[in-house]
Amino acid sequence: MSSSYHPMLNVAIKAARAAGAIINRAALDVEAVRVTAKQTNDFVTEIDHAAEAAIIETLKTAYPGHGIWAEESGQQPGKGREKDHVWIIDPLDGTTNFIHGFPVYCVSIALMVGNRIEQAVVYDPTRNDLFCATRGRGAYLNERRIRVAKRTSLRDCLLSTGFPFRPGDAFQTYMQMLGEVMPKAAGVRRPGSAALDLAYVAAGFSDGFFEMGLSPWDVAAGALLVTEAGGLIGNFTGEPDFLEQKECLAANPRIYGQLVTLTGKYSKFASAGDKAAVRQARAAARKTVGKPAAAEADVAPDTEDPAERE
Repeated sequence: MSSSYHPMLNVAIKAARAAGAIINRAALDVEAVRVTAKQTNDFVTEIDHAAEAAIIETLKTAYPGHGIWAEESGQQPGKGREKDHVWIIDPLDGTTNFIHGFPVYCVSIALMVGNRIEQAVVYDPTRNDLFCATRGRGAYLNERRIRVAKRTSLRDCLLSTGFPFRPGDAFQTYMQMLGEVMPKAAGVRRPGSAALDLAYVAAGFSDGFFEMGLSPWDVAAGALLVTEAGGLIGNFTGEPDFLEQKECLAANPRIYGQLVTLTGKYSKFASAGDKAAVRQARAAARKTVGKPAAAEADVAPDTEDPAERE
């Protein structure tokens, strides 16, 4: 913790480190960790629950009137004069990585006051990397100021993304979008933790990030890191009101604009004409690879994009 940080940020840092200590201890014998599936390919462990409990205890001890919005335990309304202060918590972003011993996961904590994220912490316990930000005060990695990368051409950029993995996710739409983005960038990576992906955009380690199917606790802290580091974040059409829209795009301002031109037509909020063009391109691609005409209807219901049924 630092005396130069906002007091609420220091409390969030304390909470993140407490959760990180629980995660690191469990990582020494990850095969002993109990794992359950919330749904297909969506896992939760006893460590998620223990880390979340430690975070909430730390936050509520310091600020008993604040509300909680946590991935595993849900929402707890705030009380009194501070009821508009809500902590958004992902105790272990990258659970699938964790249970396989793949060391890319983190703790994500954000404070929302009203409708604005004011404090943010993303803590990587495997590397002891602490990303944090307070609105209007910049973003930091281990107390060093960070900025988004300065590249201006998409062809020079390294991007990160996340694959759809739950039943009902718009897999075919995503693959079509990925197929359009990949040839235009220097490289695309899929680390498996959206909060860390956004922190890396803020630090300039990658130039941009895009993913669909995300929840507020996946992106709340990372969003403030990106904007305080000089980047932009929004949905696939570039609109900034993205937190609960399940699609996220982030990059430095020049690259952000170039990505929006590619991703916009795949957004839930794209125009009817753009959605029709996406469907037609998909059907044409299937004909090219010799699929029968009957297969040109969208994929099975569990991977159909709800936006395309509108």
